[in-house]
Amino acid sequence: MGGAKQRPGDAHPGQWVLIAPEAATDPPKTPDSEPLFTKLRNPSTGEATLYLFNSGAQQLFEVKAFHEEYRSWFIGQTVQQDGRLLFVTPMDPLFLILYYLIKADKEQQGKFQPLDQVLLDAEYPSCPLLLKCADVKQYIHHITEEKGNGDLPTCRWSSTGGEIDSQKFHKYSQEKTLKWLKKKVNRTVKALKSNDICVGERVRAATFISGKQITDTKEDYVRYAHGLISEYIPEDLSKELLKYLGLPELKSPASEPPLKSHRSKTTCYTGTYSLLQSKHFYSHALTFLFMRARCIDRQ
Repeated sequence: MGGAKQRPGDAHPGQWVLIAPEAATDPPKTPDSEPLFTKLRNPSTGEATLYLFNSGAQQLFEVKAFHEEYRSWFIGQTVQQDGRLLFVTPMDPLFLILYYLIKADKEQQGKFQPLDQVLLDAEYPSCPLLLKCADVKQYIHHITEEKGNGDLPTCRWSSTGGEIDSQKFHKYSQEKTLKWLKKKVNRTVKALKSNDICVGERVRAATFISGKQITDTKEDYVRYAHGLISEYIPEDLSKELLKYLGLPELKSPASEPPLKSHRSKTTCYTGTYSLLQSKHFYSHALTFLFMRARCIDRQ
């Protein structure tokens, strides 16, 4: 169970039903380091999205909320009217940091800056917690150019001839980011295959390509994996990644009607296509989400 904003009519208004790994709910080591549900900018759209920092903000988790009409939970001898089910899965904080790096690169014309200045957002005060996540500073080089004080012309030195501090400065690197994202795509392809997830039909359905016999090709897997990763990056970067992967941009025939969206039945749950119509929805969703988590988590 996790704390939540009170909802009228609930038997226990301060609780949710969720599925989460143990690392997300480990007890805090200090009273001021409890797990924190908070809204941050979605790295693809920039809109408010719910995330979870575990104890001490050492790890970031993505929160997916599944909701169906007329669903409640029986908890003990009470009924909880909020029938949502939350799935909590690990997520690489570099995706969220990447959003701010790209924004700063445009606004500051490619200037090097300290990360704590890049991640300032008045609308989302929890944003700086991303820098507390374990190994962020170790892996930030995957998406940035980095310089120390000694590499900058404005660096100040102490009277003894030493650097005043060892602060690092960063700026967005598209070249490094595309290499990093390609590794994410390759890992996603491997996870899709190892979990026996067929993608050929979904790729064709998403692009309105008709065909009598559906077989999964290498391009199908790469294109589908690109679509999943694209849910965590801005649209312009998604298009650049498509080119970097050597995939042509598919054009949808004008004569084909658009597919109906299933997003109205979930909150922030995309890319699963036909899962919502499955009678085994929750078991399929669990498999899919934790498979995807391995792809967007840091390794």
